[in-house]
Amino acid sequence: MAKYDNMLAILWMLGSGSKMTAKQIADKLELNIRTVYRYIDALCVSGVPIISDMGQNGGYRLLNNFIKAPLIFDVKEQKSLLHAAVFASESGYPFDEALNSATQKLKMYSNAEQEQMLKRHLEGFEVISRNLAPSVKATLEALESAIANEYSLEIEYQTGHENHSKVRVIDPYGMLYWNNKWYTVGYCHLRNEIRSFKAERILQIKQTEETFKRPASFSARTFFLNNLLPNLQEMNAGISLIIEGRQEVLEDLCIHWFLGHHLKECTSNRALFLIDEEALHAYVPYFLLPYGKAVQIIQPQSLKQKLVSITSELMAYYQL
Repeated sequence: MAKYDNMLAILWMLGSGSKMTAKQIADKLELNIRTVYRYIDALCVSGVPIISDMGQNGGYRLLNNFIKAPLIFDVKEQKSLLHAAVFASESGYPFDEALNSATQKLKMYSNAEQEQMLKRHLEGFEVISRNLAPSVKATLEALESAIANEYSLEIEYQTGHENHSKVRVIDPYGMLYWNNKWYTVGYCHLRNEIRSFKAERILQIKQTEETFKRPASFSARTFFLNNLLPNLQEMNAGISLIIEGRQEVLEDLCIHWFLGHHLKECTSNRALFLIDEEALHAYVPYFLLPYGKAVQIIQPQSLKQKLVSITSELMAYYQL
């Protein structure tokens, strides 16, 4: 740890309100006690009011009325925040300007050594995600504001199975990012129930004068996942799906957002899933088709027949 990081660590340790001896500080930071004395002297010279109490219960402490310095992060904390900012930006985080301003401040208050280290860590760290349309970012800004201030929204929404949009009023309880897409979860006044809405399908959005109260302890994440995936306790009624294949392919299937939820057992060359019959034939064939001959279905036979049927239809379609 660099000299200034250690000095900052000493300041925060004393800023917690506890009294500490030089030996305790040295042990905590794994420093020589003489080095601790030098760092404390340097802090005092810089204007930090560190008091040294003598005697059996003595030690170093800060003056009670000392006004703490603005929040400062060490190099590891700065690196973590800058990496997180890269993820946020690539996910379509709507407040890009504020995010860039915050990261620039982090870099601004770094010394030359820290700045070079952060530059090296950022140059080798990249995230690739899908680009969002500017209109979606504007929608996300409006959603975030309405959620925080509990304002109802009037939206024009295009569902996935209808060719025309509908105007509805929603009380947005929360927003979440899943599988490269943004969603909001809230109460729909048109359907009189809580629903999830894909942000990119919101064509128009307008804040109303109506307010709402979000249910206590409501979790958009929990609601979304419970509606997306069946209850694991009900899996005993499912059908066993056994797949064999190369280890790297099976590992990919085992962490699949849907199949991984149904995983029961996985070895180096075989995976066992327990899936309800409807989902097995409606969704799983399309998850497995991209893997081609890299996987082999051991059971059930009905899934093999479904794959044959789908591929035959595709062949007939493209031979026209």
